[in-house]
Amino acid sequence: MIVRPYDRESDADALWDLKRAFETGLGTGTGGEEKAEKYTAKLTDDYREGYLEWVDRCVDRDERSVQVAVDDSDDHGSGDLVGYVFLLPDSHAYIWDAAVLNEIYVRERVRGTGVADDLMDAAVAAARDQNLPLERLVLDVDRENDRAQAFYDRHGFEGWGEMVARDL
Repeated sequence: MIVRPYDRESDADALWDLKRAFETGLGTGTGGEEKAEKYTAKLTDDYREGYLEWVDRCVDRDERSVQVAVDDSDDHGSGDLVGYVFLLPDSHAYIWDAAVLNEIYVRERVRGTGVADDLMDAAVAAARDQNLPLERLVLDVDRENDRAQAFYDRHGFEGWGEMVARDL
């Protein structure tokens, strides 16, 4: 497995497949059928186009904003993207006065193999190189996602405030 910066020319379709899996996993894994339907419904062609344009803008700002895990073994089809991490560029740091881990996702078939750890290490290294108001890395995690909570705990994340939301 290797972790490298996202390449828009060769990785866009595979990144979108991973993003879809990330979003549908959020819906089905934490919150029941209504939440799953909301997350699935947003994954339109327009959303795909906007998301990939946003990825490109972030990568233009910092090529390590989006890094991908590539399966380079012979067992699973060499070159398949099996995960990604999306760290917002430091131009977004003022949102939380810190580096912002937007998304991290790995395919189920490679969970527990260290791929997520490698992606987190890549994100932390990129965050350390950012020009930040506060030297910390923040993220939003669903309280109902016990697996993610355990992963972030293992990587030294601690509670820092609490996010609240309301419907619009």
